[in-house]
Amino acid sequence: MKQVTFDKARGFTMVELLVAMAIGLIVIGAATSLFNTAMNSTTLITEQADMQQNVRAALNMIAKDVSMAGSGLPSGGLALPYGAGATASRYACNQGGTCYLGTRNYPSGTVGKSVVSNYMYGIIPGPANGMEFGTGITTIAATGKGADSVTAVYVDYSFPLNQYTATFPTNTSVKFVPPATPPAGFPAIISPTGLNIGDLVLLTNNLGSAVGEVTALAAGASGGGTVTFANLDALNINQTGAANGSVAYISGGSPTVAYRLWAVSYFVEVPTLAGQTPRLMRQINGQTAVPMADNIIGLNFTYDACDNTNTTGVITCAGLPDPIASGFTPNQVHKVNIQVMGQSVLSSTGKSISMALVTSVSTRSLSFKSRYN
Repeated sequence: MKQVTFDKARGFTMVELLVAMAIGLIVIGAATSLFNTAMNSTTLITEQADMQQNVRAALNMIAKDVSMAGSGLPSGGLALPYGAGATASRYACNQGGTCYLGTRNYPSGTVGKSVVSNYMYGIIPGPANGMEFGTGITTIAATGKGADSVTAVYVDYSFPLNQYTATFPTNTSVKFVPPATPPAGFPAIISPTGLNIGDLVLLTNNLGSAVGEVTALAAGASGGGTVTFANLDALNINQTGAANGSVAYISGGSPTVAYRLWAVSYFVEVPTLAGQTPRLMRQINGQTAVPMADNIIGLNFTYDACDNTNTTGVITCAGLPDPIASGFTPNQVHKVNIQVMGQSVLSSTGKSISMALVTSVSTRSLSFKSRYN
């Protein structure tokens, strides 16, 4: 009988190789696509989280300042220099003469049911006044719209200026003497946490209350010092020639108690340099504005205000873009509704994503009439 043998070295056919390669390419392609999707998702989540953190930080900072509006001010606010010789005072301007808002004078004229002149309220709405003035940019490219601004004024209790003894060497300067036995860590007038040129100081004595802008500082003994409130200040608040309302007007009174004020303004800046994105700016007293959050493409405020005529149950005082134009005074604002919108450009696709956060803040330190009482 003949024995049949087989060749054990037989290989794959061309068809088998082509099929195997096709299957392998499909598997590799699927794995690559899955990996790419996972990486894009990770990048997207990271950029979304960064944008959300940015917007939330901006919203929290605005809410903190707005919630303090009017704190420590005389009830209803106070008049800045007025009468013969007085001119309009400003906010949102720095020592270099730059004013960041198109409208930056304190309210004058008919406000609510009163006629005021150069009046400092605890909160100053800025409808359609939130784009940085002087740049020529009036809208945000991403939305095609402008922005609102808001200014909150309140006493800074973190610096114990009221614990100093205050006297008037002249009608434009105040000498501050610290307590005889100050507590440990008691800050000096001139110190990292002390007064700066451009700061606002509220002074109250038996002749009334007045606000002055610091124009010069001189160190004194034991951490005290002399603060000057001269004319031609950046915010035009000192005005010694005004008939009423200036520091000079109350300089003959005593005893005098002093507090540092914060006048904080928020607005949107669109840098003129190519490649830079819109950002939220925060400006205090007569200082230079600083950026608080990048990629902010929307800043809007509405106000809820009531008075004793709203008794029919019809809400006519909610969601007002401009309470003053609607016949209310800022002192009647009891809630501020804040919306901040942010945008981020995805590095993976070049497309943008955006989000808006909204909150409402009670202005508990303002004077108002509740229709529910």
